[in-house]
Amino acid sequence: MTSQKTHSITLKIAVVGDVHDQWEIEDGIALKHLGVDLVLFVGDFGNESVEVVKAIASVDIPKAAVMGNHDAWFTATEWGRKKCPYDRSKEDWVQEQLDLLGPAHVGYGKLDFPAWELTVVGGRPFTWGGPEWKFADICRERYGVTDLEESADRIVKAVKSAAYQTIIFLGHNGPSGLGDRPEDPCGKDWHPIGGDFGDPDLAEAISQALTAGKTIPLVTFGHMHRTLRHTKKELRKPIFRSPEGTIYLNAATVPRIVENDGQKLRNFSLVSLEAGVVEQASLVWVGNDFQVLSEEILYERSPSVS
Repeated sequence: MTSQKTHSITLKIAVVGDVHDQWEIEDGIALKHLGVDLVLFVGDFGNESVEVVKAIASVDIPKAAVMGNHDAWFTATEWGRKKCPYDRSKEDWVQEQLDLLGPAHVGYGKLDFPAWELTVVGGRPFTWGGPEWKFADICRERYGVTDLEESADRIVKAVKSAAYQTIIFLGHNGPSGLGDRPEDPCGKDWHPIGGDFGDPDLAEAISQALTAGKTIPLVTFGHMHRTLRHTKKELRKPIFRSPEGTIYLNAATVPRIVENDGQKLRNFSLVSLEAGVVEQASLVWVGNDFQVLSEEILYERSPSVS
């Protein structure tokens, strides 16, 4: 791991998209081979999959994570509670996951990284996405947040407590404002087709952070899978670049582990950050020998772009 500051060297970040129980010891080894400095997890580790989170918590690379809707699958909804495989009066798998992640969980919080003079701020934990807040009870019960306005305020509070000017936002779902077509990063791809399914509270927090003069090179998230439900002719667009120069990256390439010709391939999104600016973002597939077998360049900064 490098110890220089973001203004002097390139920081290599891995973003791990929705895991959905696909995490193996080889994933941690692959991250080491990729030589990443920081790992960001967008959540949906599994349906309250404590063992998966335990394995991810043991990754000995600087990291931050948020919880997704599946990470409270048997807790957040009435129908989920009816299917719960454990006695909720005696166990709380949601809290077990949070305890395992400890300070690495940044939902409604932040984590400062002095080595690179940047702060990772987390969006709303357990979000299902969209302009209306679905299954809000879990955030009210665990965080005392009752509506989207309070949710935005909670994220902004984390921004204000950040030790550094440069902020990366990490959400399970992305913010609203990235387009309303089904192929857009947070576009609704089920019937009725179309509509912006981003989180308005995250969008508001990002807007306030920019107004406060924060540098936001990257906002990364998952939830809205790259494979579209309504068509197989195209994929979801994983990148959006704002007029301010912020790169929005949807890292949810699912399934994240596939088998092909006897090879088990696992994907990671990689982001190169230099002087507070995203230079490149790519999707890589790593093979059995931990070498990169394919790389798709998702974004590359033009030399003329400031």
